[in-house]
Amino acid sequence: MYKLHPMKLFLLFPLVVSLVSCTDKYDKYKKTPEYITEASALDSVYYKAYDETLKIWDVSFEELYITTTNGIAHVIVSGPKNGEPFVLLHGMNASSTMWYPNIESLSKDHRVFAIDFILEPGKSHLYNDIESVEEVIDWYKEVLFVLELDSFHVIGASRGGWLAVKLALTNQEKIKSLILLSPAQTFTWIKPSMDLFKNIATLLSSKEKQIAQSLESMSSDVANISDVYLKQYKIGLEKDFDNKFVTSMQPFSNKEIKSLHMPVLVLIGDHDMINERRTVEIAKMLSKGKGEVIQNAGHFLSIDQAETVNKKMLDFLEQQ
Repeated sequence: MYKLHPMKLFLLFPLVVSLVSCTDKYDKYKKTPEYITEASALDSVYYKAYDETLKIWDVSFEELYITTTNGIAHVIVSGPKNGEPFVLLHGMNASSTMWYPNIESLSKDHRVFAIDFILEPGKSHLYNDIESVEEVIDWYKEVLFVLELDSFHVIGASRGGWLAVKLALTNQEKIKSLILLSPAQTFTWIKPSMDLFKNIATLLSSKEKQIAQSLESMSSDVANISDVYLKQYKIGLEKDFDNKFVTSMQPFSNKEIKSLHMPVLVLIGDHDMINERRTVEIAKMLSKGKGEVIQNAGHFLSIDQAETVNKKMLDFLEQQ
């Protein structure tokens, strides 16, 4: 039998170490699951549209599929492996692809993990029903545990902002900072407005008209939203999702809000249907809270004024 000379073993040792160190700890989560490769007709159309939106991210990324108690979590990962971790929680029905105008700036120096909410359109897949908001938070914690994120920043938009606060209230030791972009029903109730009444009035109209009215009320410039992303967004709304737990999204108490010990930045648009200036004032009352109104922006401020919002977020993080 051939025996390798000890000196050759010694010389090969650095190569072996190098190969081992190059192994990505997330490799086992990169296989595309069957619910995507063998999807139904409607799901297949949606996943294709999702992938088309990913083409406009303009940064390299990896897709992970993490098995959890309730289903499979789809996570998009971008940025340097040694970068400080960001966790992104998207808005209602928006999926992680909504971050397309922000991902290049956020992932330049940070490791970004964008998680698709398991109860809405996206690439996450539910197979055990979730019965409460507490189970939703437990699901996020399970995903973060598998990702081995012991300390991280969280950026949440709209309902993702509400979920970010809910997560932070039970995970303060791990969350280094919170950035909330027009958080829905988080600091205050949604104030009645003409846009809100228009949205209600179109409920008996066609699906197309409902979507058009919703976009018009949420964005200060719908024409600024990528056509590729809009196509995916509209197809997603045709899927069978019931937006569970919307009624559970009630503003947090003053005691809960003031218990947040990490730095918090709240940004809202000056034409924000979901929030008013009082949201910003409440944010400033926190021990490490900051708030600002972004001009010429609606509820979709991360798209309406992407360059400004990106700079505000990064400047805030540099100060921590």
